[in-house]
Amino acid sequence: MIGKLDPDDLARVLSRTGAHDDAVEMGPAYGEDAAAMRLEDGSVLVANSDPLSLAKERLGTLAVHVACNDVAACGADPRWLTNVMFLPDDDPETLDALTGQMDEEARALGVAIVGGHSEYTPALERPMVSMTAMGLADEYVPTGGAEVGDRVLLTKGAGIEGTAVLASDFRDELDADPALLDRAEEFFADISVVPEARILRESATAMHDPTEGGLLNGMLEMATASGVVLDIDREEVPVREETAELCSAMGMDPLRIFGSGALLATVPDDETDDSIAALDAEGIDTSEIGVVREVGDGGESGVEIDGDVVREAIRDDLYDLWE
Repeated sequence: MIGKLDPDDLARVLSRTGAHDDAVEMGPAYGEDAAAMRLEDGSVLVANSDPLSLAKERLGTLAVHVACNDVAACGADPRWLTNVMFLPDDDPETLDALTGQMDEEARALGVAIVGGHSEYTPALERPMVSMTAMGLADEYVPTGGAEVGDRVLLTKGAGIEGTAVLASDFRDELDADPALLDRAEEFFADISVVPEARILRESATAMHDPTEGGLLNGMLEMATASGVVLDIDREEVPVREETAELCSAMGMDPLRIFGSGALLATVPDDETDDSIAALDAEGIDTSEIGVVREVGDGGESGVEIDGDVVREAIRDDLYDLWE
């Protein structure tokens, strides 16, 4: 089985947090992208760890951005990375490709790789990278901060990461126009959400970087962490042509494949227009896709999308390709 722990097993993990520390403002919690620790100077240290092993062709690229995105989505500027890398065998080409990709992306973001660990692990079938990203913020922006009446914003579109992975790792299995596949593979250049997070953190009540399970699972995590319902209009969710065509060819839902590259945010109604205008000024496409509603009497938090209610964690459609 591939993917995150089921809710019961995850709850066991989240309940075991070690020693108490008054500096911790956000510890382990469902849906939260990162931890937050208040430092003596008043700033907040935000830290996140994320493992990757499935997207072989651009594993190093994704490892940097997935970790940095989570820190940025919490209102911080990513600054430092540690890299734990497990290789299945002594393959210089794989080592050079991974470290080259990580170095290139970290430099582009202005982030320093400051340490980590590397080893050969023959029991693995493919390389595995686990990145820890750290950065500083004035205030932590949670996943669970969405408030009733907020508007739900999404940058760029659904399934950006999944589209790039399909075009790179599964090109030979897709009966698609090579030019379309080339365009789709270029989506790797859109994986970072650091620019839009820097803008939206000024107004957002909550931000989240959808990854496994895609946009739909990211929305569910935000709704659950916030104790609200996200009322979403699917027709307003932007899906790029390349994403739609590749998902159609593979029988997948664009809202249920790896979603890095999009930033999900809730902002107060009276700040929505200004937030979208600020993003537009930086050339970042943004759509208003829904509204935050309160949970009705006897109801539960979740996502309501065109009449369907989602309350159970989403299994990413891409997982079937690796099983």
